[in-house]
Amino acid sequence: MGDVVQFKKIKPSVKHKGHILCKRGFHKWEVDKEQQFDSKQGRLVTVYKCSRCGKIKNEAR
Repeated sequence: MGDVVQFKKIKPSVKHKGHILCKRGFHKWEVDKEQQFDSKQGRLVTVYKCSRCGKIKNEAR
């Protein structure tokens, strides 16, 4: 027989870390390097992505 591996149960505080902030509107926005600039209707658009929840936000300049 093989060795028995004990798995630790993940604490809810670790599992949901940062998600409460995103639900309340406090996202951690970072510039998405893959889609950094996109021309839309003749304007320059920067794409932001939340590092916690993955929500995408566009900002026209």
